[in-house]
Amino acid sequence: MSPEFSENTKKKVDEILSRYTRKEAAILPVLHLTQQEFGCISSDEEKMVAKLLGVKPIKVREVVTFYTMLNREPTGKYHIQVCSNLSCTLLGSENLTDYLKEKLGVELGETTKDKKFTLSTVECLGACEQAPCMMVNFDYYGDLNEKKIDEILDKLK
Repeated sequence: MSPEFSENTKKKVDEILSRYTRKEAAILPVLHLTQQEFGCISSDEEKMVAKLLGVKPIKVREVVTFYTMLNREPTGKYHIQVCSNLSCTLLGSENLTDYLKEKLGVELGETTKDKKFTLSTVECLGACEQAPCMMVNFDYYGDLNEKKIDEILDKLK
């Protein structure tokens, strides 16, 4: 059975599409809604979006696999993405990633047993002035150290 958007999401998609002269231009915002609705973007959701936008499914797959904020697999309630680019690495993001792996008991790309946290690294969060930084879902946290990470995690538990 093919996935379908809820009525509420269909209204949001229609509103987004009304802003563009070409449906294809709405691919990113529609994919964000798709991920919000289904938790991830599987090949079935890719086909649904392709049909909706009048593009080939490979076009949608290219976008989904290019952007790290789009997930092909379900993630935990909180998706922790640690920046691994130059500024963050020079200021200790590798050590902080190791700290998170130990604290959460997962490797990169894994989700905790309680489905609460998924840990991954990303190439760049575009917040070099706050290095080292990470994003939890859509919230940025910068100037990180182990104590700050503990405080952030405690608020999420």
